Amino acid sequence: MSASKWRDTDDKVTNSRRELIEYIRGYRIMSKQKNDRQTNLTRGIRVEIASLVYNLIEVVVSVTVGLLTGSAALVSWGLDSTVEATSAGTLIWRLKAEKDGGDKRTVLHRKKVALYVVPCAFWIVVAAILYEAVSAFISQEAPGFNWWGIAILFVSLVVNPLLAWGKYRYGKRLDSPALKYDAKDTMICEYQTIVVLAGIGLTQWMGWWWADPVAALLIVPYVAWEAFEATKDARSVGPGEAEATADA
Repeated sequence: MSASKWRDTDDKVTNSRRELIEYIRGYRIMSKQKNDRQTNLTRGIRVEIASLVYNLIEVVVSVTVGLLTGSAALVSWGLDSTVEATSAGTLIWRLKAEKDGGDKRTVLHRKKVALYVVPCAFWIVVAAILYEAVSAFISQEAPGFNWWGIAILFVSLVVNPLLAWGKYRYGKRLDSPALKYDAKDTMICEYQTIVVLAGIGLTQWMGWWWADPVAALLIVPYVAWEAFEATKDARSVGPGEAEATADA
């Protein structure tokens, strides 16, 4: 065999080796990315399960105490927890489809549903708060006082930022708008908690019966704005765009 043919053969072998090495590297990178995504999906689901359980506790305590004491702000706060629980359940359903290896159509469908559930949750909160606040203004009755209501509010001051951080962290890693908006919803609940505590304090210690419904109404602008933004983002994701990002 001539020297030129040997060189050609060596070049082919070298190129084949390079291609094999590149293929192996690419496969390892893809495998690592897939494993990382599975880990983030699992952790995202755990955060949402924790959110679901805690929000159900908030609902039971705050709505019961709010109805017994006549606190519009506390009932509104509890209703927001109901919506947060619904949102958490929907996101668990959506993330689990991808984690369990569901087909692209199933994952896409659940992504779209999750994107619409979150803004719907915001709008329901707006309607519920307005109803409770207006009812309180009509009755003009100062709400009663209950330590269980105060306790759940103070616990939420600590728990909600932790849940919001977890949701946003894994929403960013998974490139999930629904998870990020759910994190915002949780921080809205934190804002609500501060406002409700202020309203109850002013009502009990200053005797201002109107402080409670005013506290409820102060929550509305922020919730309505987030509802508008979430709705706009959900509608902007068309079938073609969602299909292109179904693996994201």
